[in-house]
Amino acid sequence: MNWITRPETAADLDRIREVNLAAFPTSHEADLVEALRADREAWIPGLSWVAQEPDGAIAGFALLTRCHVDGAPALTLGPCAVSPEHQRRGAGSAAIRAALDAAREQGEGLVLVLGHAEYYPRFGFTPASGHGIRPPFDVEDKYMMALVLDPARPVPAGTIRYPAAFGV
Repeated sequence: MNWITRPETAADLDRIREVNLAAFPTSHEADLVEALRADREAWIPGLSWVAQEPDGAIAGFALLTRCHVDGAPALTLGPCAVSPEHQRRGAGSAAIRAALDAAREQGEGLVLVLGHAEYYPRFGFTPASGHGIRPPFDVEDKYMMALVLDPARPVPAGTIRYPAAFGV
């Protein structure tokens, strides 16, 4: 399917919550999205993307918010969600690619993700440890990944500081 991707609008907020509630077993991710949206330090306009069907139905969602690596600005990817009836059809990948492209266009240099080691490398993510970046918690190395958006910029090394809504 050729998904239509675009930044979220105010009219999308209820549907984005519904997609997150359907995609995950608890409301944690849906609540996290709302908490990040309310955090003026974490939220970056234009970096919350949806993938929709031609009829306008939202199927997928990807969010990038501000984090830091030892004081240097970076982005964190997530939550990302796809409604169950659209999973494994490319909606999530379309939303993620669109969000990453928007981050590049906005001049961002680095994105971090804690996620499936088999999924995120398709977007160019590699283990963050290869850049000297580590999370503030214990996790197997292959799950904490980084994507350098601008190879001309120095990549900060150090410990990730997530937005407060993540609770870490």
